[in-house]
Amino acid sequence: MSNQKDLSGKSILSRFDLSGQVAIVTGGAGLLGSEFSTTLAEAGAKVVIVDKDSSSSSILAESLRQRDLEVISIETDITDRVSIQEMVFKTIETFGNPNILVNSAALDPKFDPHQVKDSSFGSGSFEDYPIEAWNQALEVNLTGTFLCCQAVVKPMLEQSKGNIINMSSIYGVVAPDQRLYQREDQAPEYKPVYYSVTKSGILGLTRYLAAYYAGKNIRVNAISPGGVFNGHDEEFIKAYSTRAVIGRMAEKDEMNGALLFLASDASAYMTGANLIVDGGWTTW
Repeated sequence: MSNQKDLSGKSILSRFDLSGQVAIVTGGAGLLGSEFSTTLAEAGAKVVIVDKDSSSSSILAESLRQRDLEVISIETDITDRVSIQEMVFKTIETFGNPNILVNSAALDPKFDPHQVKDSSFGSGSFEDYPIEAWNQALEVNLTGTFLCCQAVVKPMLEQSKGNIINMSSIYGVVAPDQRLYQREDQAPEYKPVYYSVTKSGILGLTRYLAAYYAGKNIRVNAISPGGVFNGHDEEFIKAYSTRAVIGRMAEKDEMNGALLFLASDASAYMTGANLIVDGGWTTW
């Protein structure tokens, strides 16, 4: 049976329509995850918000249901295979087999006022970085994505259709500019080693899976966002903005177009790709 996909006769706008699709978003109540959950639901998908924070995910799901969008939330630990399997079972029971998986859940050391620093992670300096923090990040950022892909791809294979989108970062493409995180008269802080390593690993996993499922009608792509504004102080904003060609940080809704593009038939001829949305950060 040919995998040739006939999109002739479909208008370009209709290719973005996700009606009838079932989408799972891990980290679905997070800064970008909540945007992705909303975007997919607005495009017509039945969305499963997967998050360890059951309170935030429930509130988001309820707000979307009030807009007559089809959304549920499922508390899930993506480092626990059983928890993930239960989430997939509930998804199928409620909406049917998943068509789309967005792996947005990750540990990300923030440098904005909304985040409480975890003292156990230290300053982020490489020489003394704790192995416990390294292992925890690998478990969430890499193993968690690996486990979610394993579990969700099985029903995708049964229906011979699937679309996986993994969230990487510009720091999976280039090294962090540690000068951004330094302040005069303050102890030095660093974007820690685990972030670059795990986000690079996400790109490797993306390419591996895209090639592994060749001929199976399962596409796997990645998005690498640049820095997203979340109440950062003026000093950080100014320092960051000088590195971006566009001259500013991203707004949280500015990844939605890339996400919808990869989730829909508008990108039907793309797999194994990394879509960089960074305001030109990696251009120079």
